[in-house]
Amino acid sequence: MKREAKEPLWDLEGRPFRPERPPRRIVSLVPSLTETLFELGLGDRVVGRTDYCIYPAEARSIPAVGGTKNPDLARILALHPDVVFVNVEENREADARALAAQGIPVAVSFPRSVAEAIALIRHLTALFGLSRPPVLEEIEELEAARRQTIPERRPRVFCAIWKDPWMTFNAETYAHDVLTLCGGENVFARRRRRYPLAADLNPEAPARPVARDDRYPRLSEEEIRRAAPELILLPSEPYPFQPEDVATIRARFADTPAGRAGRVRWIDGSLLFWHGTRLRHALRILPEVLHGAFVSGDEAQD
Repeated sequence: MKREAKEPLWDLEGRPFRPERPPRRIVSLVPSLTETLFELGLGDRVVGRTDYCIYPAEARSIPAVGGTKNPDLARILALHPDVVFVNVEENREADARALAAQGIPVAVSFPRSVAEAIALIRHLTALFGLSRPPVLEEIEELEAARRQTIPERRPRVFCAIWKDPWMTFNAETYAHDVLTLCGGENVFARRRRRYPLAADLNPEAPARPVARDDRYPRLSEEEIRRAAPELILLPSEPYPFQPEDVATIRARFADTPAGRAGRVRWIDGSLLFWHGTRLRHALRILPEVLHGAFVSGDEAQD
């Protein structure tokens, strides 16, 4: 499901997704889009969701069709959807193409920036003929306010999205743009993933060119220490970091500025990785997390 279209939604051939009429029966395989559809007042059109589509609470009453990576295609077909929403990162192309082969329209999304995420919300409101929703106005106002207040001196942040091996994201991701807009500096913004794993963990090892995603580099602990992060973030997804991991990671990186100052924070991962209307929460909460890590006396806090 490679991105080819310039519009926020496209079909599997890269053409803009433009149905003749607004879909009335929707299966969403993207948790952030499920939440967005409900917040746009379209929840009554959602007839199927994944096991991970748990926001808002009303979504949990909708029949589940499996996970994002392993949906039950027969169950989806039985729901007779007018469209199935998928995402390049969340879902498998094989599943999307199997649905399309059965005549089910598939709409693909892949926002890689805050601007593209907002464009997707605008596109959905137009697709369904909605009047301008208050949640969209709220997000646009928050975004504009954040762009006017990004500090010149931003904390250097390492955000771990996996461990054993450690993994993070570079500048070509939605999470990076959210982090930047909220006032952080991604210390691995320019780091590309190398193949195989040995080459990613050791720059002296030979790498081979491959046509694969290089936006999520894997890191050695030594490379993380050399990056000298001032703040380490442990999001709850995709790796399920827990609040109790903070003390362990702080000790593990005690020789970094973040470790020495006690600036290791657990956060709700949806704030960084869920595009859609969840963005309004990210734009409110993450700046406070980044700023709060540097307030006077923070070194003594957990």
